[in-house]
Amino acid sequence: MPFRSMLFVPGNNVKMIEKAVKLEADAIILDLEDAVPMNEKENARLLVGDSIRRLGSSNHPHLFVRINSISSGLYREDLEKVVWENLEGLMIPKSETVNDVKTIEELLKKREEELGLEPGGIAFTPLIETAKGVLHAYELASASRRVVALGFGSVDFAADIRAKPSVDGFEIHYPRAHISIAAHAARVQAIDTPWVNITDLDGLVKDCRVARQLGFTGKMAIHPSQVDIINRMFSPTDEEVAYAKKVVEAFKKALEAGLGATSLNGKM
Repeated sequence: MPFRSMLFVPGNNVKMIEKAVKLEADAIILDLEDAVPMNEKENARLLVGDSIRRLGSSNHPHLFVRINSISSGLYREDLEKVVWENLEGLMIPKSETVNDVKTIEELLKKREEELGLEPGGIAFTPLIETAKGVLHAYELASASRRVVALGFGSVDFAADIRAKPSVDGFEIHYPRAHISIAAHAARVQAIDTPWVNITDLDGLVKDCRVARQLGFTGKMAIHPSQVDIINRMFSPTDEEVAYAKKVVEAFKKALEAGLGATSLNGKM
């Protein structure tokens, strides 16, 4: 399941959920964590669980849920209420160690057995938001066969290292690069941090270019207006597709000529 865009949706807002499933996001993340105040957690669990069961396997974006972090102590109740047949993935926030992933996996196995679900059918995206998580990025990406992507959360990361978020993102350049490299080394997708200024769509375009240049394969979104831009920025352009076809054709001719290498437009 390749993800260019993953859109966060507050789990306690039915109208937003109903709107989100009609958008062109590759995945929607029904959020039980940051988007939901403490006094709304239980209501959000019930609404998210109901939405997952009601949506079924109809034509809609992939369905993920961002549960609450291990440190919050709320994740057990989340799993009991939102894991149903149509759930495709879990985003695990504040992921820092392999044990964080294994803890969720063990509980999920029990829930899958209770419901008669396919073992291992629900994917994981560990969300890295701390210095410790960055240092353990490759281990997190390799922690389970369920892991399909690593995500980066820059706002909490900046707070963790006591850095002030900047427009140019200088303070997050290293963790972005590190997380992307770790994801590629583990052969999973790399999903970039959201662009938080929802009114600055030109800034979003520039940020997508930076992320793609660093090796990210997709990006999280926090507003529907960001989805189409992210999809476009993380899709091959017509020029890139045309060039790739030329490369394949040139290499095919080289092989037919008994050559191990060739050139195209003056480049090897």
